[in-house]
Amino acid sequence: MEEEVVKVTCIQNGPARIQGSFELVMPDGQVVQQEGTLAICRCGQSSKMPLCDGSHKNSIPGHDGTS
Repeated sequence: MEEEVVKVTCIQNGPARIQGSFELVMPDGQVVQQEGTLAICRCGQSSKMPLCDGSHKNSIPGHDGTS
């Protein structure tokens, strides 16, 4: 059986988007099995760290939310 490729896309002025089946290890050590798409915060402004909550849209000058 072939393993599924996990795709990580760094969005300009936005989060890192992870797509596929993977384990996410949270800061407290909790392991979360994930399948599908997840966005990881790169700006440090999210109230749901390490997950993205869209706060970068208000914290980065010139960010239009589409890049």
